[in-house]
Amino acid sequence: MSIDIERILAAAPTTTRGQPTQLSCDPKGERIAYASGKSIYIRSIDKPSQALQYTGHTTTTTVARFSPSGFYIASGDVSGKVRVWDAVGAVNTKGEYSIIAGRINDIGWDGDSARLIAVGDGRDRFGHCFTADSGNSVGEVSGHSKVVNAVAVRQQRPLRAATVSDDSTMCFLHGAPFKFNSKADNVHRGFVMGTAFSPDGSLLVTVGADRRIQLYDGKTGEPTRQIGDGVHTGSIFAVSWAGDSRRFATASADQTVRVWDVAEGKCVQSWRIGGDEGVVSVPDQQVGVVWPHGRSDGLIISLGLSGDLHYLTLGKDKPAKTVQGHNKSITALGASSGESVLTGSFDGRVCSWDISTGEGRVVDGQGHSNQVTQFATAAAGRIYSVGWDDTLRTIDEAANTFTGSSVKLDGQPKATGAYDGRVFVALSGQDKKSIAVYKEDKLVDTVALGFEPVSIASYGSAVVVGGNGNSAAVYDFSSSSNKLSKTSKKSLDDSTAEISSLSFSPDGKLLAAGNGSGKIFVYDTSSWEMVQNRWSAHTSRIYTMAWNSAGTHLVSGGLDTHLFVWSVSKPGKRVTAPNAHKDGVFGVAWVEGDTKVASAGRDAAVKIWTVKGLQ
Repeated sequence: MSIDIERILAAAPTTTRGQPTQLSCDPKGERIAYASGKSIYIRSIDKPSQALQYTGHTTTTTVARFSPSGFYIASGDVSGKVRVWDAVGAVNTKGEYSIIAGRINDIGWDGDSARLIAVGDGRDRFGHCFTADSGNSVGEVSGHSKVVNAVAVRQQRPLRAATVSDDSTMCFLHGAPFKFNSKADNVHRGFVMGTAFSPDGSLLVTVGADRRIQLYDGKTGEPTRQIGDGVHTGSIFAVSWAGDSRRFATASADQTVRVWDVAEGKCVQSWRIGGDEGVVSVPDQQVGVVWPHGRSDGLIISLGLSGDLHYLTLGKDKPAKTVQGHNKSITALGASSGESVLTGSFDGRVCSWDISTGEGRVVDGQGHSNQVTQFATAAAGRIYSVGWDDTLRTIDEAANTFTGSSVKLDGQPKATGAYDGRVFVALSGQDKKSIAVYKEDKLVDTVALGFEPVSIASYGSAVVVGGNGNSAAVYDFSSSSNKLSKTSKKSLDDSTAEISSLSFSPDGKLLAAGNGSGKIFVYDTSSWEMVQNRWSAHTSRIYTMAWNSAGTHLVSGGLDTHLFVWSVSKPGKRVTAPNAHKDGVFGVAWVEGDTKVASAGRDAAVKIWTVKGLQ
C-alpha cells in the first residue's frame, strides 16, 4: 500500500487591499510564480492544475521572481528574508539572506541572474543589493523616506535600477555596485506602486495611486513624458511590458486592465473585470499584471483582489479564462456526488473542484461571510454548509450555486452531519451548547448538551457528538417524530483527549473517533464496543477523517501536517504522506472510485494523492 502526490491544485495569490501584488513569469512564458500564505507556487499557464509548491519559508510570503535565466526563483517574506531556490523542482534552496527588518515587497534580478535588489518596509533600511549565490553586498538602496513598493533592474549594461515608494518618489540607481544617482520627486502626487524597465532597456515606466503613468529615459532616469492622463479612474497598482518594448499593460483599482502604445501614447485595448461601468466591485479591483514573453498568442494575465487570475487575449473583449481558488486557509472539505469536492475557507469562500480536470470554480450566490466550518450531504444534489457567520446554507450541486435559503443558528456551529434529509448541527456558545436538527431548512428539534461540542457524525438513527470532556455521547434519532434522545449507551469514554473528529463508515458498521492528541479509536456500532485503538501515529490534533466506500480503509489528517491511510484488516499497517499541507490538514475525501484521496489545508491548496495496493 502506498500514497503518492499526483497533483497540486494551487492556492490563489494572496492579495491585500490598497497594495500591489507581484506576479512573475519565466522567460519562455510557460509558468507564473506568486506568493500565497507561507508558500510560493509555480503554476503552468496553459495547464493551471499543474503546479509546484515551495515551502521553505517559515513566515508569510510576499513576492516571488523568476531569474532571467529561468533556473532560479528569489522569494521574500514578511520577516525580511529572501530565499533563492531551484525553479525546476521547487526544492534545493541556494541561499537564505536576512535583508531588512520587515516586509519584503519586491525583488529585482539583474540580467546576469547574479545580483538581486530586495526592497520593502524595514526599520533600519528600505532595501539592499546583494549577490544571489552568497548574499554579499553589491550596493545599497537609499533616498527614500517611506516604504518602498517596487523595484526594477535594467537587464542591459550599463546596469541601472529604479525603486518607487510611498513617499511619492522614484530613485534611480547606477551599478554595479548599485548606488543612488538621482531622484524624481516632483512627478507623482501620491504613492508610487509599480515600475518596470522595457525589455530593451530604453525606457522606464512608473505608475501610482495618483493614476499617473510616467515614462523615463532608461539610461539616465530623466522623466520624459506622461501618457494616459485621466483614463484610469482608480489607483494603478501594477505595470508589465510586452516583449517588443513598444507596449505595456497596467492594472488598476477601477477594475480595468489597459494596454498602452508607447509611440502613440494612448490606450489601444482595455478590459473591465466584474461588471459594467458604475458598478463598484471591490473584489474585482485589479492589483497585479504580467505580460508573459516568449508567446505568440498575445496573452496577458491580471490578478483581482479576490485572488482570481484572468487570462486576457489581445483582440478579444472578454477574458479567455478565469482561474479561481482560495487564498485563505481552507477550513473544510466535503465530497459531493460525482467526481468533485467542495472546499470552504477562512474568509467564507466556497469552491467546487472537478477532480478529473483540476478546475476550481467559486460557488455562486450568497455564501458565507466568515469561516466555513463543515459540509454535509443530506439529500442527492443538495449539500449543506455551516460557518462562523452562524448560518446554515444550502448548495445546489448541479447548478454550483447557493440556493438563497439560509437558516440563522442560535449559536456558533462547531460541526455538522446529515442523514436521510436531516441535518444535525453541533452548536456552541454561552448557554447554547446543543444539537439542532433541521429538515428542509426548518428546525425540528433541539437537545441541550452538558459539554462543549467539537465534532458530530450521524448514520441511520445514531447521532454521535464528541466534546471537550474526552468522550463522545451517543443519541438516537427517530425519523417519525424527528426527535433526538439519549441512548442507553451514555458515552464512548476510551479517549484521554477531546474527540475532535468523527466519521461513520459508509455502511454504518464502524465509527472512527479521532482525538486531540492524535489517536484514533474505532467502534463497532452494533454494540458500541471498541474494536481498534492502535492507530496512534499522529502527533497532534486530528482534524479530519474519511472512510473509503468499502469501509476497509480510513484516511486521516491533522495539525501535524501529515496524511495517514489506515487498514482495518491489518491495523499495524499504514502509509504516510508526510508534510502534506503546511501548518495542518483540515479536510480529506476519497475520490475516483477510492483510488485517490483529495486533501486540503491551511496552505489553501487542494492536493490529489494516488493510493495503491489497498489491502
